[in-house]
Amino acid sequence: MWLLNSSVGRKVIMSVSGLALILFILFHMSMNLVAIISPDSYNLICEFLGANWYALVATAGLAALVVVHFVYAFILTLQNKKARGGQSYAYTAKPKGVEWASQNMFVLGVIVLLGMALHLYNFWAKMQLVEVMHMIGAHVNTDLATNGVYYIKETFSCPVYVVLYIVWLVALWFHLTHGFWSALQTLGWNNQVWFNRWRCIGNVITTLIILGFMAVVVYYFALSLCGGACCAAC
Repeated sequence: MWLLNSSVGRKVIMSVSGLALILFILFHMSMNLVAIISPDSYNLICEFLGANWYALVATAGLAALVVVHFVYAFILTLQNKKARGGQSYAYTAKPKGVEWASQNMFVLGVIVLLGMALHLYNFWAKMQLVEVMHMIGAHVNTDLATNGVYYIKETFSCPVYVVLYIVWLVALWFHLTHGFWSALQTLGWNNQVWFNRWRCIGNVITTLIILGFMAVVVYYFALSLCGGACCAAC
């Protein structure tokens, strides 16, 4: 099958999975902003998206997309390195007209993957995973399993986590800004009229996504610094 055996086919798989992941990230960012607007509503969303069958199916599908995307990214990186052969030393030189992110997509991807692992540890492992463990008979405390706001406050009251998340989000911005239009180019949507338009659209969308996530991080870190007193006075 050409999708699996050819370089173009692998790029198509990576592009489609990447675009699907961008849609999820956009949804996730929109959901997180609710934590600023209405913490109670955010917790209701967390309860709705807990260990329910539809949420578990979506989680499994999302995990599959992540695995597919990064596996094919790894394969294509090895292919590109092999194709360069003895010219591998030139990899660190920036080719004319090629932006920094396009040269460092794999490194950025690794940072993004590590950030995802941290995020899963801080939230998913303490929420949906706890509910799943309870469902299968494990003796775990589920009192806070749907209290997303509690874990947001707990996580972003720590300056170390704030810095790590900001570094992660900056890396994610570079990864997405290049990946968005690169995916569309792979899929053939790269004519002279629309190429720059798609690139601009991709930059705007990914910037809004990252700013949305950062807003939650900064808001709750600021809230922890003033102990909620300044917000209560507003």
